[in-house]
Amino acid sequence: VGMDKDSSGVNMRDRYTKFIALQNKGARELGYKDMGAMWRANYDMTPDQFSAEVERLWNQVRPLYESLHTYVRTQLVKKYGPDAVTKEGLIRADLLGNPWAQEWGNIYPLLAPPSAAKGYNLTDILKEKKVDELGMVHYGENFFKSLGFAPLPQTFWERSLFVKPRDREVVCHASAWSIDFKDDLRLKMCILIRDEDFVTVHHELGHNFYQRAYNKQPYLFRDSANDGFHEALGDTIALSVTPEYLVKLGLLDRAPDASKDIGLLLMRALDKIAFLPFSVAVDQ
Repeated sequence: VGMDKDSSGVNMRDRYTKFIALQNKGARELGYKDMGAMWRANYDMTPDQFSAEVERLWNQVRPLYESLHTYVRTQLVKKYGPDAVTKEGLIRADLLGNPWAQEWGNIYPLLAPPSAAKGYNLTDILKEKKVDELGMVHYGENFFKSLGFAPLPQTFWERSLFVKPRDREVVCHASAWSIDFKDDLRLKMCILIRDEDFVTVHHELGHNFYQRAYNKQPYLFRDSANDGFHEALGDTIALSVTPEYLVKLGLLDRAPDASKDIGLLLMRALDKIAFLPFSVAVDQ
């Protein structure tokens, strides 16, 4: 990306370079090669073993990603013509429905074969049933209550941010907080009434219920086993938002028959499989 001399990226360059040098200096003083090695040392194996394990896992799923990439590329060329793809066969990032090309679910309507409709549109259902922002969070809380967890404290409902304020700028990226490491749990999210945010609410509350479940442990044992475990837990919960679950909630009359599975699986792949090489590239 080109930057003019007034852009914040250029202004940050010298400070950021110094920041990296200081991080690496600190890591070396603690016995690591650099800050990256220190980060990779947090998984009960050496940094090099961790890198090798990530590579092994990525290569295991790589053929599926390459099939997905080929299919998506073919459909986009049908829609936009040959300019959608470079001569090396790479897809233009601006056609993938996400500023970082990291999740492709937003272009699902361009990609789904006619026979592969998901069978329902959760965004439309939520709007038809007039579910509001608080209602979305109550669905998420009820999921955890159904697993036997206690309800969220009243302070959660009083102190969380559920809707983007009109009078100030906030960071809208969804996050979950345990302010006092005890029971002052909060969600910070600019909820929109849509499929994606319904799933995100379930993911974020996974963090909150995890935080409270560990609140009687000594401070150093209140975080997850490693820095990916919390996210894995939240995403496992998010995967439970299936058609069958929506039927239990009364949002769907009945689950679509098995012939609709291809649409659901394609949607899942566009968000989850497409994300993997993006994240590996960022780490590397």
